[in-house]
Amino acid sequence: MATYDLRTALVVVDVQNDFADPGGSLSVSGGETILPLVNAEIGRALATGALIVYTQDWHPPSTPHFAKDGGVWPVHCVRDTRGAEFHPALRVAEAAPVVRKGTGGEDGYSGFTVADPVSGKHSTTELGGILAGRGAERLVIVGLATDYCVRDTALDARSLGLGAVVLRDGVRAVDLKPGDGDAAFEAMRAAGVAVE
Repeated sequence: MATYDLRTALVVVDVQNDFADPGGSLSVSGGETILPLVNAEIGRALATGALIVYTQDWHPPSTPHFAKDGGVWPVHCVRDTRGAEFHPALRVAEAAPVVRKGTGGEDGYSGFTVADPVSGKHSTTELGGILAGRGAERLVIVGLATDYCVRDTALDARSLGLGAVVLRDGVRAVDLKPGDGDAAFEAMRAAGVAVE
C-alpha cells in the first residue's frame, strides 16, 4: 500500500479508452481491471492533500507515430475523440492537472518528455514544472502501459532525482513481445524504482 503526503504525488498514466477499454484501438489486455485500484489510490491521495496528475496521449490525426504514417502503432488517442478520453470509470479529481503528450505528433511515452519521431529530439512537457511547483519529491505511478508510458515516466522521474514507486497491481503491459512487461519491471528496479 502506497503512502501519501504533501511531498508525494500520484501520477495516473494514460487511463484512456483506446488503452483501457477492451474495444480500444490499442487495448491493453486487462487494462480495465486496474480501475478499482487506481480509483482507490486517487481517493487515498485526495484524503492527504497529495498532488494528483493525469497524463493523456493526445495525438493529431496523422503523425509518424502511427503505422499508417510510417510508425509502429495503430491510430490511437486522437485528440477530441472518444478513444483519447479518460475511461468513464476513472475517477478524475477536480482541478487536478492533466499533462497531454504527443500533441504535435511526437512520440509521447514519458509524462516528462516527448520525442520527435523523425529526428529523435526530446523536449519536456509541463509535468516536471507542475511537480516542482508543488514541492513533490516522490511519485506513486499507476496506469498504462507498464512497458511503455509507465516505464518511461518512472525512469525519467529517477533521472530527475525523484523517488518513484510503481504499483504492480495498478499497471498492465502491452507485451508487444512476450515478456516486455517483466523486462520493464526489471529496468525500473535497476534504476531505483520501487515496484510494490
